[in-house]
Amino acid sequence: MIRNVQGFDWDAANIDKCEKHGVSIETIEDVFTRPLQILGDVRHSNLEERYIAVSTMSDGRGIFVGFTYRPGKRGLLIRPITARYMHKRELAKYEKAVAHAKQ
Repeated sequence: MIRNVQGFDWDAANIDKCEKHGVSIETIEDVFTRPLQILGDVRHSNLEERYIAVSTMSDGRGIFVGFTYRPGKRGLLIRPITARYMHKRELAKYEKAVAHAKQ
């Protein structure tokens, strides 16, 4: 889990966009409790800093979550923007990077 984050910022807009790709709210929140890689999303950071979280779910599927941080009443929140399961080629690349990082 990312430290200093107090929860998630959900509304109809980001729920619809994430679920459009077949990824539930529960699954997205679970991603942030797992080992993950967080990368800057330079291509989509023109209005605000955005990030990409990449992880593997318990069933072996790779998942990609685009998100940003937003201030909340109780502290910093994760605002998921989009989420989808990775394609086989993306998953292979991610697993190779993780294995290399462990060496």
